[in-house]
Amino acid sequence: MDSEIAFDFSPVFIIYKSGRIERLTGETVVPPSLTPQNGVVSKDVVYYPGDNLSIRVFLPENAAETAEKLPLLVYFHGGAFIIETPFSPTYHTFLTTAVSASDCIAVSVDYRRPPEHPIPIPYDDSWTSLKWVFTHIAGCGPENWLNKHADFSKVFLAGDSAGANIAHHMTMRAAKEKLSPELSGSGISGIILVHPYFWSKTPVDDKETTDVTKRSRSELLWKIASPNSKDGVDDPLINVVQLESVDISGLGCGKVLVMVAELDVLVRQDWCYAAKLERSGWKGEVEVMETEGESHVFHLKNPDTEKAHELVKKFASFIKGVM
Repeated sequence: MDSEIAFDFSPVFIIYKSGRIERLTGETVVPPSLTPQNGVVSKDVVYYPGDNLSIRVFLPENAAETAEKLPLLVYFHGGAFIIETPFSPTYHTFLTTAVSASDCIAVSVDYRRPPEHPIPIPYDDSWTSLKWVFTHIAGCGPENWLNKHADFSKVFLAGDSAGANIAHHMTMRAAKEKLSPELSGSGISGIILVHPYFWSKTPVDDKETTDVTKRSRSELLWKIASPNSKDGVDDPLINVVQLESVDISGLGCGKVLVMVAELDVLVRQDWCYAAKLERSGWKGEVEVMETEGESHVFHLKNPDTEKAHELVKKFASFIKGVM
């Protein structure tokens, strides 16, 4: 039974009929380093001892010996909710690069993953991590780097793919529930959604793919991540864009950068998300950056290309306050 395959998503993961998952990528762990990498130092800190959940903190080396306050980036990794961690080479490299370019302090969040820990557990863990981060707002939290260097007037959430979906939902929740008693608002200045994972049972517009194989694959990934969703990919956690009943006008930040890739199966959802936000009555500013000729999370797969560098440059300029 344990060798019988239920879902084969090679070379990414395999799920067996016993329920066991074999993750084929994203499981390698890169240790943090107090020896600068690209001018950035890093360390791991437990934010929820009960489930041994950690965050990786990244800090520019030149700020480490000063009391300089820097914008704070909280990052949620992608991987269809199912694969990857903040500690993999992919995300360690991206966060190091982004922090170096942005001159910010960053927190990269580990959350429990489906299918062992189905949705909504990744959202719940992400919210717990955010509340932990905001215990440092008065400079007396458990992690000294955050106490010393995080400017809580400049907090940005970001993520790619499933992580971008999480960033959206955390920002919606932060507008309704206080992350800290010290806050009068949400506490979030802006969000960066890189190729966000939104989907729907039927195409969001007449430009979205109708390819049955591609649509079925996206539906199956969500079913694996969220087996208890009675509406499948029309669950409001994933169908943020098409469902009229999903109101995003209360998004708890003042500016949004949506990054899309021309050849990404999600590209129409992502453009339509920005359009929905603009017409919702939300009072902020939204910008879309499209990368032509590239597919989903190309910048993580090929970080040394010119287009990946352009994406990081735009990511950094958003955090620095240059739209």
